Amino acid sequence: MPFTFQTLMPILLLIGSNVFMTIAWYGHLKFPSAVMWVAVMGSWGIALVEYWLAVPANRIGYGAYTAAELKTIQEVISLAVFAGFAVFVLGEKLTWNHAVGFTLILAGAFFIFRGQLR
Repeated sequence: MPFTFQTLMPILLLIGSNVFMTIAWYGHLKFPSAVMWVAVMGSWGIALVEYWLAVPANRIGYGAYTAAELKTIQEVISLAVFAGFAVFVLGEKLTWNHAVGFTLILAGAFFIFRGQLR
């Protein structure tokens, strides 16, 4: 697949989208004393930015990619962003169980992009 605006821009936008969504969903865990409504409203505001990136990513990419391929790209990016966030922001350790689980998801991504099995 050639590198064009329609093939690269969705990936870049989905990376940005997933950074914002990961912060929206998990960033509040760094502030356990914040009241729930503040955590929810803050997360909602951050998630709004995520939508401004995800929707154009899918609009631009659809046609170069199928819907299933776009969703697969989003999920793989989401896992990579989340793993980095868990380690570098939340201070968690990744284990072999995580590696096996992520590898199985990557295997699924391989089959989505491989095409029809014959």
